[in-house]
Amino acid sequence: MITRQFRYVSNQRSAALKSLHSSKHAHQLLDESPYSNSTPHFPVNHSLPNSSRVNPPFDTFTRFRELLKSGQDYDIDEVTLALALKASCNNSRQGTQVHKFAITSGLMSFITVSNSLMNMYSKSGHFDKALCIFEGLNDPSIVSWNTLLSGFQKSEEVFNFVSRMNLNGVAFDAVTCITALSFCFDIESLPFGLQLHAMVLKSAFDGALNVGNALITMYSRCKRLEDAQRMLEEMPNRDLISWTAILSGYSQEESYGLEAIWTFIEMVKQRLYLDNVPFTAAFSACGLQKNLEVGRQIHGLCIKEGYGLHVSVCNVLMSMYAKCEAVEDAKLVFTGMNERNVISWTTMISIDEKYAVQHFNDMRSDYVYPNDVTFVGLIHGITIGKLVKEGQMVHACCVKGNFLSKSNVCSSLITMYATFELIQDSIKVFEELESREIALWNALISGYSQNGMFLEALRVFLSAVKECKPDQYTFGSVLNTIGSCGHISLKCGQWCHLHLIKVGFATDPIVSNALLDMYAKRGSIFEARKVFNEIPQKIQSAWTSIISAHARHGDYDSVIALFQEMKNQGVKPDSITLLSVLTACGRNRRIDTGQRLFNSMLPEYQIKPCSKHYSCMVDMLARAGRLEEAERLMGCSPGGPRLSMLKSLLWACRTHGDVEMGERVADTLMEMEPNEAGPYVLMSNLYAEQGKWEQVVKVRKMMSQKGVKKEVGFSWVDVGEINTSLSLHGFSSGDRSHLQSEETWKMAECLGLHMKLW
Repeated sequence: MITRQFRYVSNQRSAALKSLHSSKHAHQLLDESPYSNSTPHFPVNHSLPNSSRVNPPFDTFTRFRELLKSGQDYDIDEVTLALALKASCNNSRQGTQVHKFAITSGLMSFITVSNSLMNMYSKSGHFDKALCIFEGLNDPSIVSWNTLLSGFQKSEEVFNFVSRMNLNGVAFDAVTCITALSFCFDIESLPFGLQLHAMVLKSAFDGALNVGNALITMYSRCKRLEDAQRMLEEMPNRDLISWTAILSGYSQEESYGLEAIWTFIEMVKQRLYLDNVPFTAAFSACGLQKNLEVGRQIHGLCIKEGYGLHVSVCNVLMSMYAKCEAVEDAKLVFTGMNERNVISWTTMISIDEKYAVQHFNDMRSDYVYPNDVTFVGLIHGITIGKLVKEGQMVHACCVKGNFLSKSNVCSSLITMYATFELIQDSIKVFEELESREIALWNALISGYSQNGMFLEALRVFLSAVKECKPDQYTFGSVLNTIGSCGHISLKCGQWCHLHLIKVGFATDPIVSNALLDMYAKRGSIFEARKVFNEIPQKIQSAWTSIISAHARHGDYDSVIALFQEMKNQGVKPDSITLLSVLTACGRNRRIDTGQRLFNSMLPEYQIKPCSKHYSCMVDMLARAGRLEEAERLMGCSPGGPRLSMLKSLLWACRTHGDVEMGERVADTLMEMEPNEAGPYVLMSNLYAEQGKWEQVVKVRKMMSQKGVKKEVGFSWVDVGEINTSLSLHGFSSGDRSHLQSEETWKMAECLGLHMKLW
C-alpha cells in the first residue's frame, strides 16, 4: 500500500508544482480568503510570533494576510510563513494560498517551510499533498521524516515508513519512537513495538520521560501489563502520564482490577494532580471488580477534586454503580449531571431497561442524536419487557436513521423478534441485509433454537459455515441446539466437534462448555467426561454440566465425587448444580444426604430453594414411601404444588398402593390438566392393582367422555449419515412407516432367534 502511494505521489508531483507556479500573485490569492476583518499592521518578525502565543490561529493568519495587502511582503521570512501555515492546519484552502506564496517568494527552499506545509496538509486531510512535498525534498531533516510519519493513519503504513527511514540511515530521535509506538496497540503490532524498545535502549534518549510513557502505553495496549509495570518501576522520573498509562492498562483487564485500584491509591499518596482520566480508569476497575465500597470512596474524592460533574467521569461512574448492582446510585449520578452526551443517555437506557423507551424519548427531547449502541441497549430493554409495538416502532426508526447498516443493531432486531415468537420477522430482517457477518447468522441460529425450530437452526448453521468463518458463538449456539433437540442425530454434534477442532476452537471456554453440555444432554457420558477432562480452566457451568450428566444416568457415586471435587477447587455451585445432586440422591434413595444438602442451601451456599428443588425433594421422599412427609413439603413450596410434584406423588401412590392420597392428588391434577391422560392411566392402574375393577371402568369411561386419549409411546433410532439425514427416525410399536421397515422387521426376528438360542 505504501509503495503504491509513493509511486502515485512521484507521478503527481510535477503536475502539482506546475499548478502552484502558474498561480496568480500571492497577494491576490490571499485576498480570496473568506475572512475580511481589517486589523492594524504589525512588524512581522516581532509582533506576529508574539501574537501567535496569545491569539487564536485565525487571528495570526488574518494579520499575516493584512501585511501582504499592505505591501510589506518583503519582511516575511521563513518563521513568519511557518506561523501562518500553523494557523491554517484545519483550513486546506487557506493553507494552499500560503503554499502558493511560499513558491512565488522563494521561501520553499527553507526546510522549515516544507515541514510546516507537510504538517498543514496532513492535519487538513490532504496527506497525499504532504507526501508529494516530502518526495521533492533533496535532503529531508529528521523533523521532515517525523512530520510525515505523524500524518499516516494506518499501522502498516507507519511501520513501512519507519523501516524506510532505517534503511536510509536516518537516526531516530525521541519523536520518531513516540510516534511509531503510538501505532502499536494490539498483539499483532507488538513485535514491531519490541524492536522499537530495543532501539530506544541503544539510543541516547533512553530514560527520556516522554519515551518511557510511550512504552508503558504500548505495553498496556498490547496487554503486556507486567512489562508495562517493569517499565514504570525502571523509569528514573515519573509524571501523571506515566501513572495514568499503567492505570488505564490495568483497568481494561478484569484480572488486574486490584492492581488498578492499588495504582490509583499510590497516585493519591504521591499527591499527583488527578484529572478526569485517572478517575475514569479507577471507576472502570471498581466496576470490573464489583468493589462498591472503594468505588464510593473514589467518588467522594472525585467530587472533592472538582470532577464530580465531568461528563466522561459520570458516564463511567454510572456504569460502575450498575455493575455493582447499585442501580439507584447510577440513576442519582445521571440526574445530577449538568451536561449529558450520547454515552450518558445510552448508559442510562442500558441500566434502566424498564424505562428504556421513556429515556430514549427524553434523549431525543434533549436534542442528543442516538448511535448504534443506543439502539442496541434500547432494543434489549424492549425485548426484556416484551413490548412488541414499541419494538416495531424502534425498527422503523432504525430504517429511517440508516442504522440497519450496523450489524449489532440488526442482530438485536433478529433476537428481539425471535423472543416475541415472530420468527418470520427475524427472517425478514436477516434476508434484507446486503452483507451478513457471522454475528447475524448466530442471532438467527439462536432465534430458531429459542422457538423450538431446531432443524431449521441446524440448517442455518450449515449455510453459515459455507458463507463465512464461524466463531465460538456460532459453535456454542449450534451445540446448544443439538443438545436441546432429542431428534437431531448425534452425528451432527460429532461433526461439529470435528469441525471446531480443525478451526482451533477446541479449548475455547464457550465452545468446550457447550460441547460438554451437548454430549451430557444427549446421554454420551463417555464423550462428555472426555471433553470435561480436556478443559484447561473449568468454570462453574462445566462442573454443573458434567454433574448433571452423571445425575441423569443415576450415577450417584460420580455425582457426589465431582461435587466434592468442585468445592475443593473453590468453585461455588449454583442452583442447577444443587438440583442435579438432589436428583441423584433421590434416584439412589440417599434421603439423609439429600435432606442435609437441601437444608444447607441457604445458610451454606446462599441459594434459596425454588419450586424445582422442592419438586426434587418431594420426588425423593415419595420414592422412599414417605408419602405424608412428601405431601407436607409440597404444601411449603413457593407458589404452591406444581405439576411435577403432583405427578411424582401420584406415581408413588400407585407404587405404594395409597388409594386415598392417590385420589386427592389425581383430582387436583385432572383440574389442572383436564386433557392429560397421565393421571387417568395411573389411577386406573392403581385401582386395578387393588382389585377395584368398578373404579377402573369408571375412570376409563371418564376418559372416553372427555375425549382424553393416551399418547402412543415411541422411540428414536439414528439411521442416516450427516449428509443424508439430520434427524432421527421415530417409531412406535407395530410401526411400518419407514422405507426400510421390512429389513428392520427381519433383523428383529433374527435377533429374537439368537436370543432364544442363547
